[in-house]
Amino acid sequence: MSPHPRKTGMEARDFSRVRLHLAKKDVFSAKTLIGIEDYRGANNRAYYGIFHAINAVHALDGQSYKKHKDAIANFNKNYVKTEVFDKMLGRKINEAEKIRHASDYDDFYIANKAEASTQVEVAEEFINKVEKYCIDRINKAEN
Repeated sequence: MSPHPRKTGMEARDFSRVRLHLAKKDVFSAKTLIGIEDYRGANNRAYYGIFHAINAVHALDGQSYKKHKDAIANFNKNYVKTEVFDKMLGRKINEAEKIRHASDYDDFYIANKAEASTQVEVAEEFINKVEKYCIDRINKAEN
């Protein structure tokens, strides 16, 4: 479980920035893995980029979730269903989770370059939207 901002003395906005940084590093790793034809690994890192971005949003609310399903469910409930983020992004998150799960746990799952590249694109799109949302929210709170 990630440290909670109140317990570490970090401000929620700083914690959010750390999570966004992790998300971007995950996508960089995913691209690197595609370059060495490790498509299963790329699917994993792309998903974790999405997951860390979700947690960047939760950090601004002072929330931290231990389980992936809880983080995603609460993100969908509080941000997708309320249309802060597009519903199509919610579907893409769910698809990325399924692909990551298959890549990590299904011995016979065959990942390919096209799929991994799509997962990276989805992760980048999502991270960019989350980053804009977080920056806007942080700026409003600081002003």
